[in-house]
Amino acid sequence: MKKWLKYLSLGILSTILTARPGLGAERISFFYPPFGEFSLSAESLEKYAKEGKINSELAFYAKRATPEQLAQLRQILQQKFDITPVLVSQFTYSPLGEAVLRRLGELLLTDSRQNGFYAIRAALILSAADPEGLTVVNLLRKYPSDSLRLNFSEGLQIVNSLLELGRAKDQIVAFIKQQTIAQTNNATVDFAQQPDLRSPGNYRWQIASFKLNDSSRNRSLPVDVYVPQTSSSTTGNDPKPPFPLVVISHGVASDRYAFIYLAEHLASHGFAVAVLEHPGSNAERFQLYFSGLAGPPEAQEFINRPLDVKFVLDQLQQLNQTDPNLRGKLNFQQVGAIGHSFGGYTVLALAGAKINFDKLRRDCNPNRTLNLSVFLQCRAYELPIANYALQDSRIKAVMAINPIDSSVLGESGINQVQLPTMLVAGSEDIFAPPIAEQIYPFTWLPNPNKYLVLIENGTHFTAISETTADNNVLPVPEALLGPNRAPAYSYIKALSLAFLDTHLLNRSEYRSYLQPAYAQYISQAPLNLNILQSLTTEQLKQALNGLDPQPTVPPPKPQPQPTPTPSP
Repeated sequence: MKKWLKYLSLGILSTILTARPGLGAERISFFYPPFGEFSLSAESLEKYAKEGKINSELAFYAKRATPEQLAQLRQILQQKFDITPVLVSQFTYSPLGEAVLRRLGELLLTDSRQNGFYAIRAALILSAADPEGLTVVNLLRKYPSDSLRLNFSEGLQIVNSLLELGRAKDQIVAFIKQQTIAQTNNATVDFAQQPDLRSPGNYRWQIASFKLNDSSRNRSLPVDVYVPQTSSSTTGNDPKPPFPLVVISHGVASDRYAFIYLAEHLASHGFAVAVLEHPGSNAERFQLYFSGLAGPPEAQEFINRPLDVKFVLDQLQQLNQTDPNLRGKLNFQQVGAIGHSFGGYTVLALAGAKINFDKLRRDCNPNRTLNLSVFLQCRAYELPIANYALQDSRIKAVMAINPIDSSVLGESGINQVQLPTMLVAGSEDIFAPPIAEQIYPFTWLPNPNKYLVLIENGTHFTAISETTADNNVLPVPEALLGPNRAPAYSYIKALSLAFLDTHLLNRSEYRSYLQPAYAQYISQAPLNLNILQSLTTEQLKQALNGLDPQPTVPPPKPQPQPTPTPSP
């Protein structure tokens, strides 16, 4: 959150403090009660952006900033964003883009003190079309008003809210870390003597690729199925055909390769893995959308995504009887689902979570949030109100990584999930903020077989395959991708395997890997790993109020069990 606040603050400053006189906003004005109105010529700010020189007019403001802050401001002023005018136009004319711009327009007003929505949109498109590209300097050059007026009171409220959210996040992360360490002190398992779940298993695998067509919804679904191949290297404890099946659902603007490392790992341990693409919100759809060749993702995607998975399972059941590559190899009595971001919502809906139209009405009409994911979740408010049948009874356990759910599902939607569930959060996720989207939702889950995994310093992209994250069709600044992701891949591999073996295959010897002691054992800084199985809203309130929360009662220690057979 601190990094996000820094980028937001610098972004606002750079947006309002840079212009070329005569071609855009010539002055930046704001009212600061009780001291009155202040203004600053854009010329003095552009001179600083271009030459690093602070004149007497700017000095009045600059002396209130540290040298580091000024250097950071100049750096972001000079940043060029590689975004095409078509992409900018498509986004800013979409319902989601308009919602974001209208919220921003409450902060950046026109000279006549009107919402800056239209002026901001025009400036974005024109600056992206300019040969110099989209920079904050160029943005103000194209701003169609003589002055840009900052809604200072609104700006202060936003900054104060972000600071408060940052403090709350830090307090809750510290509490979760404290609980993880406290429960680790009671551990008795020596994980150095146990099989390493981060390592590949005994199976080789083959990939069977299909394109499944759902004519009733006009959806063509690419699917890759990773099928384990039995050999002499497998042991008596390894799964045998038919293999348990895991479905993986990707996030927005992603594809079926986003979790290829996880699909391969699970397949090596005897799980068949079906990885599909959702055509209404995958990378290909966004590329067409940003090129002006397709419309924006529709609200119906909140319904279509779970139905995609149900359709894939239906088709695979048939192919399991007829296709030579699959025949008799898939066990539909043991099905798990893993999803990231929008895919996290998808698997929770498949597990029984209901769309919460009352919560959507409260959060989206109007949308006053600082939670970026709610702008996407509010698209579901456009759906006809109905009790959509999205649950699939074949699915017995779900793992949701950075899910979005606080508004579209809310407490009354999440508490319908009766299955074993693992929620994975990143402490620095600004797109699906951990407190709202994973930590509080974890407390709403009724099944005691639930796990909250928190990756400190993890972002929304930490668990995604590195190639996919780096080549994301969404223009995400590199600084927001987070630290080296390799440790997080090992966490996801090990914890998903332990979770599925425990709750899909009922292999109780894997339960010890789901304890805080194992998280501490494999944790690597700066992506420190924490895991809890119990947390209440009352404890969160006490942590936020600065009180010493009553400790989480750890689950009963499992009785001694045979250890998993080590890999040769």
